[in-house]
Amino acid sequence: MDPSASPPASRDPLLQPYRLKHLTLRNRILSTAHEPAYSEGGLPKERYRLYHAEKAKGGIALTMTAGSAVVSRDSPEAFGNLHAYKDEIVPWLRELSETCHEHGAAVMMQITHLGRRTNWNKADWLPVLAPSPIREPAHRAFPKAAEDWDIARIVADYADAAERMQAGGLDGIELEAYGHLLDQFWSPATNARDDDWNGALDNRLRFTSAVLEAIRGRVGPDFIVGLRMVADEDWEQGLSRAEGVEIARRLAASGHIDFLNLIRGHIETDAALSKVIPTQGTPAGPHLDFCGEVRAQTRFPVFHAARIPDVATARHAVAEGKLDMVGMTRAHIADPHIVTKIAAGREQEIRPCVGATYCLDRIYEGHEALCIHNPATGREATMPHVLRPAGKPKRAVVVGAGPAGLEAARVLSARGHRVTVFEAASEAGGQLRLAARVPRRRELIGIVDWRLARCADKGVAFHFNSYAGAAEVLAEDPEVVVIATGGLPNTEILAGAELAVSSWDILSGDAPLGENVLLYDDNASHPGLAAAEMIAESGAALEIVTPERFFAVDVGGLNHVAYARCLDEHGARITINKRVRAAELAGNRVKVTLGSDYSERTETREVDQLVVEHGTLPLDDIYFELKPLSANLGAVDYEALLSGRPQESVGNPEGRFRLYRIGDAVASRNVHAAIYDALRLCKDV
Repeated sequence: MDPSASPPASRDPLLQPYRLKHLTLRNRILSTAHEPAYSEGGLPKERYRLYHAEKAKGGIALTMTAGSAVVSRDSPEAFGNLHAYKDEIVPWLRELSETCHEHGAAVMMQITHLGRRTNWNKADWLPVLAPSPIREPAHRAFPKAAEDWDIARIVADYADAAERMQAGGLDGIELEAYGHLLDQFWSPATNARDDDWNGALDNRLRFTSAVLEAIRGRVGPDFIVGLRMVADEDWEQGLSRAEGVEIARRLAASGHIDFLNLIRGHIETDAALSKVIPTQGTPAGPHLDFCGEVRAQTRFPVFHAARIPDVATARHAVAEGKLDMVGMTRAHIADPHIVTKIAAGREQEIRPCVGATYCLDRIYEGHEALCIHNPATGREATMPHVLRPAGKPKRAVVVGAGPAGLEAARVLSARGHRVTVFEAASEAGGQLRLAARVPRRRELIGIVDWRLARCADKGVAFHFNSYAGAAEVLAEDPEVVVIATGGLPNTEILAGAELAVSSWDILSGDAPLGENVLLYDDNASHPGLAAAEMIAESGAALEIVTPERFFAVDVGGLNHVAYARCLDEHGARITINKRVRAAELAGNRVKVTLGSDYSERTETREVDQLVVEHGTLPLDDIYFELKPLSANLGAVDYEALLSGRPQESVGNPEGRFRLYRIGDAVASRNVHAAIYDALRLCKDV
């Protein structure tokens, strides 16, 4: 037997049930608490419910909702948090819990008071509070020191919120204690009080104990209550490992809680948070051994999630006794049907989490969570996770095998259409293959590989090294043609642009790197920063110039960390609020003129190489060649598209095929947009 093969379902550690108090969880996999920002007015309405219901349908044992639901009005939402302080939440919780229970999953909710991890300039404009007036850099509020009446009020708010959760039919709750108010009392980094709420560990735990006692007094002994807690801040000025493990031991022995969900690290800056929630290019399961040690010392149920993106890592965590329940949270954003596929022996079909952290970066930047390559997640009301067969199979041609084209081919073939793909390059992937050339981002190629495998399952015909024109497409006698040819770098934005190379030239290796490089990033997204990372790693002197007010505005905080670390370690210079106006030869160097939007002053640089990143322009010749021959003249009926109806408009009755273009063949955007274009259009073909 192949040692890498999956065990039979009957012996798979991940598929064994787990007894938590009176509750039997059907397997060992959970989705840990996170706030996808799908709430409406702080309430978990349809979008929120359908998101969690999809994971329940997919076989998960426990979905821990919210991240976190706030218990007090002076803890205003920071990431679209649910409002656990509202009585109106109860009927919505009932709908959520009933739906998840119908599909066999348990459902709980994480509740919290954010303490200093929020801001005062929203909601009711109440002052932010914390144990001490120590500012959190990430949220930037200057908190007041909590007074005795604040503490008493918040203890009561926790109990009220717990009672609402119980009334909503949930199976239990989890209290958040990493970077939030509970553990802000524990940590020397955030508690500088000189009263009975600081000093000895008993004093620092007084608030937590009061909260747990109040909750138990309200919900009784049988309702499940857990704690997601930091057991080691891994920080010289923070909570030590010894004290953190002792807190875990005391809480486990208190009789007030039923499980621990462990965290290691601190979260007050993006750099710190990235170690708690690791991104691509870092080892899988970095804190599993630590969790196993705490589990052994406490002899108590332990849950955990931190970069457990694949089934093999999850299976190891349970089989080796590191965890009782393993969190595959981002993995379920990529594929909510993981457990069903494991049980059916179809692990190879699981859509991989590639660690891009597009999901969380969107949350932290004030948007809703979206997966970089599963556009159905969070859109369950309109986008399918499982595709249905079309009524009548058609002949379809896709031109281009980047992310948009591959998704179009996958969706069309899954619906039963006969699909042929033409790709000018020797292999699939398009811009993703370039992005994956940065060593720490190589997991991105999983987006390509998964789609190629699904296309192979359905017999899609690929023609590589084929620069298809209209004749080649028409020779297939298609009924549907999808143009997904992407774009080409747009560097023609300054005088002397012929002296510049593009970020693609750097990533592909087509342009030899200079020793002194100026990169003009007028896109402020991953392509420019990926090129910058490659330049910096080469040892070249690098200056990045951007007209933006902030550096890399379209790159979220967690992804920003790795770029910023690389650029800082290599001494790269970053110049904001400047535009490259012109470039000219100066001997064997390039003289670059910089200006700004704010004055007429200019300055110059002399460099060996000028790199320009300004997105792409559509590679659309074949689209316009085919457009007058098509039945719909290339038109997309947006009302039909957005309401989930087939495209039926006809502008040319003589046309024998319908023509569409998607992704960067329309306009320069990103991977998610390209894949969403393809799914949204092709699911109704």
